[in-house]
Amino acid sequence: MDSFSLDLPTGPLAEAVLAAARTSESPSLVNHSVRSFLFAELLAAHLGYLDDAAYDRDLLFAATVLHDLGAGELAKGEARFEVEGADLAAEVLRRHDVPEPDVDRVWEAIALHASPGIAERRGLLCHLTREGVGADFGRNADLVADWAPRIHAAHPRLDMVRTLVDAIVERAARSEAAAPRYSLGGELLRERRAHGVTSLERDAASCAWGE
Repeated sequence: MDSFSLDLPTGPLAEAVLAAARTSESPSLVNHSVRSFLFAELLAAHLGYLDDAAYDRDLLFAATVLHDLGAGELAKGEARFEVEGADLAAEVLRRHDVPEPDVDRVWEAIALHASPGIAERRGLLCHLTREGVGADFGRNADLVADWAPRIHAAHPRLDMVRTLVDAIVERAARSEAAAPRYSLGGELLRERRAHGVTSLERDAASCAWGE
């Protein structure tokens, strides 16, 4: 795609979004979140969504870059990490006077990003957020493969899968509410306790990106 660029959105909101991620997450998770945005944008272009009335680049940036705040230092482990992350992201957007309907759209996209079969049916922002995150785990890798080397060079993986699982499990262990049965956090915690390693980490060995 000749018109694609690694340039990220600019302006006060975009700066606040990046700052929120960088000040509360490890560099590995920040890079994962930025890659998720770039992959989501590539997929939007491939699927013909860039001209869709529901497509909003700034909201997509907010949803993807903030989607793992629930695995960062600000998360208390009082609810599942997707919900805590969505709540923290909403606070960032409200401080910058984002209209409440848009805050709600970003909240929903983050809260549902680990919910296959649901996110895809909750509008374009939810769909692209989940797909962008999924692409960073190797899903639909063929659709973003041409740009993947440049994206990874700009935002290295830094053992992302293990780092993310460590962060999710640590917070899931803090309370029962943070690890409900069949939630991502709950299942990762149970797998770590039972086997010492999670299926997500094992699957990373065969990821298209070499993890």
